[in-house]
Amino acid sequence: MSKFIVSARKYRPSSFDEVIGQDHVARTLKNALISDQLAHAFLFTGPRGVGKTTCARILAKVINCENPINKTEACNQCSSCQSFNENASFNILELDAASNNSVEHIRTLIEQVRFQPQQGKYKIFIIDEVHMLTTAAFNAFLKTLEEPPSYAIFILATTEKHKIIPTILSRCQIFDFKRIQISDAVRQLEKICAAEGKKAEKEALHTIAVKADGAMRDALSIFDKIASASGDTLTYKDVIANLNLLDYEYYFKATDAFLREDINSVLVLLNEIIRAGFDPEQFLHGISDHFRELLIAKSPETTEIMDASPELRTRYQNQAKLAPKAFLLSGLNILNQCDIHLPAIKNRRLHIELALCKIAALNRWVKTDLLSDNPQEKN
Repeated sequence: MSKFIVSARKYRPSSFDEVIGQDHVARTLKNALISDQLAHAFLFTGPRGVGKTTCARILAKVINCENPINKTEACNQCSSCQSFNENASFNILELDAASNNSVEHIRTLIEQVRFQPQQGKYKIFIIDEVHMLTTAAFNAFLKTLEEPPSYAIFILATTEKHKIIPTILSRCQIFDFKRIQISDAVRQLEKICAAEGKKAEKEALHTIAVKADGAMRDALSIFDKIASASGDTLTYKDVIANLNLLDYEYYFKATDAFLREDINSVLVLLNEIIRAGFDPEQFLHGISDHFRELLIAKSPETTEIMDASPELRTRYQNQAKLAPKAFLLSGLNILNQCDIHLPAIKNRRLHIELALCKIAALNRWVKTDLLSDNPQEKN
């Protein structure tokens, strides 16, 4: 039985061209390699799971490659590349600052810097989660980071740049990594599905990308979980079941009931959701997001900022035509006030039911001229 390798490792980018969503970083590093203008210290900063450590490893591998392709891509044939691929390189050292954050650990690192590389031109030190170093450790590291030997290069990675002392920041070339866009994450998931011989509904992959919240590593972890549970085909139903998410159909049904002023249907729908094992607060937050999407869908200028698949975006646009702006804004205000006061309420279900009833009665409470999107209708 072959050992399973998680997708985050199996499909980790091996070149700058494969890095997802960080074109600005890849382009700058490639230009620096081509022009032989590499800094001696880099700081990669950004959210988790966006490729900081991956880019650090790619850069380290290319720097020590004996026959780099166009100066920007490792050949994967030389002894340096092979030892790196086998995790046996003596010239590329990784340190986890989360568990090695004391002055003694930094002194050990400085001792290693004194020894020249056994093979290749550079000795590269990748320090992950560098913000975890103590202030004393940072101070012990300052002199070496400012004036390292000509063969030493430091690549620091962190998710919390604000915790790094300014004297360290001033000695590094800083690269800010961005959150992975949903469209980029979906395209990568589609490639992995094709490579794994799996089929997937577009809505399923889109939901995974949204749930990952900009972290490609999280998206791949979720994908592995869903793939192991659903077999050869990933469906939207499988995704929401495994991630314990409410089906967006509930929100469309609830909004239709609100617009019909059908309080009974709203209460029955909420009861159905609770009986299915979901917390009523989850529905409260979900319907708030749904109203927000409807408000955005009412204007062509704002439709592009929606985090929804093309098919779902069309559904939002169709329902948005039936919901006046004032209704949506008033509904969002009611939902927001409900959420604010919820922690202090003993009977939370009743509190949420009252808020939903208020939304269902909005068309009666708000004057017709305020609900109209067309100023001419006020006359």
